[in-house]
Amino acid sequence: MPLGEAPASRPFDPAASLDLSAVSLMRLLQLASPALPIGAFAYSQGLEMAVEIGAIRDEASARDYLTGVLEGGIARLELPYLTRLYAAFVAGDTVAAERWSERLLASRESAERRLEDQQLGRALARLLADQGVAEGTAWHAHPAVTHPAAFALGAARFDVPEAALLVAFAFSWLENQVGALSRLVPLGQLAAQRVLAAVARAIPGAVEQARALGDDELGGTLPGLSLASAWHETQYTRLFKS
Repeated sequence: MPLGEAPASRPFDPAASLDLSAVSLMRLLQLASPALPIGAFAYSQGLEMAVEIGAIRDEASARDYLTGVLEGGIARLELPYLTRLYAAFVAGDTVAAERWSERLLASRESAERRLEDQQLGRALARLLADQGVAEGTAWHAHPAVTHPAAFALGAARFDVPEAALLVAFAFSWLENQVGALSRLVPLGQLAAQRVLAAVARAIPGAVEQARALGDDELGGTLPGLSLASAWHETQYTRLFKS
């Protein structure tokens, strides 16, 4: 390499910063598991209406839709908020954690999305309290509890590194969305796994984007999702709560 030339930039690789003990890895897998008893399977986050209006029709449109939500929403809202919530919990700064959770809850575009975030957060906080995380009890009763806040609390107390936390949260969201689409489109089992694998390849880039955002840059840019979520509240036939 010529003198003075900057080294070529490389894509963010979360695996390079993952340093989990076996116990922490198992606790992280528990937090991200679709079998976690917090009721995430009951929510589609507007997918049900997106299918109803024809925005998602098949494997290709499902892949494109979820990639768009990941890059325009999850990477700009949930993941950067997770980094701030995680840092607050690691530092023992309850006031900061409450402030970030309140801001995240205020960003929800519809009544259903807001209620979903609160219900999942309360359920996960209750589970954490049962697993020995004392703060879970207070967060279960907190009016501004959110799912990312409880997820970050669990990761901080289980000694999970930030990069692993972000990847696991994004994949957990994706797996739940693909599961919902499997019932709505429907997608066959092999097609669903192809969608999962294809969208998952965009998660490292989403994590990199989230970690680079400043406090005044947080916020999703998905008006279509916002409308689908609001329309879902009056959808005639529904399988999901959101």
